[in-house]
Amino acid sequence: MITKGKFIVFEGTDGSGKSTQMRLLSSYLQERGVACALTHEPTTSPFGMLLRDCMGGRTETSEYAIAAMFAADRLDHIENPVNGMKKQLFEGVTVLCDRYYFSSFAYNGGIVPLGWVEELNRPAMELLRPDLVVYLDLTPEEGMRRIARRSERERYETLERQRKTREKYFEVFEKYKDLEHIVIVESEKEIEQTQAQIRAAADALFGF
Repeated sequence: MITKGKFIVFEGTDGSGKSTQMRLLSSYLQERGVACALTHEPTTSPFGMLLRDCMGGRTETSEYAIAAMFAADRLDHIENPVNGMKKQLFEGVTVLCDRYYFSSFAYNGGIVPLGWVEELNRPAMELLRPDLVVYLDLTPEEGMRRIARRSERERYETLERQRKTREKYFEVFEKYKDLEHIVIVESEKEIEQTQAQIRAAADALFGF
């Protein structure tokens, strides 16, 4: 009998180091015999590629449309019969995902009504909840310093927006604290120190 994989989500404002920490955790888990798949949102599906054009400023649209596209991309990410996350999880693969519905709550829900964004994401929440949400906390100022090293800026990458997004993250974490397994990890420390805290949370989840 195949044991269902775990679903671990990484959240944080821009520049918080999600991708790096997710790869490090994947290596750690695989060394312990856990099959892992890494993924991210927006995805590389047609939904996700359109979103990336919007986020990069190559296509203009409203914040309402962007929120709806994120919800559609997420549902395909969950249910796609070829490479969807549910398929992988039920095949025994642990899925590590860079951003999920808390990103929509924090980013889109900081601009358009949060309740509307929550309703858009209700199907995703009912279909697939994370076993663990790792939030990498970073001051907006440090996040912008890290973003400045990149060659391109995206839609939400301003200091004011990062501040509002961080505030919204903590607002929704408080709202969902009894329904979700959320671990907040400081991301301004050395990479190894941050990873040690994440591994401790993973160890507890897997019972290592």
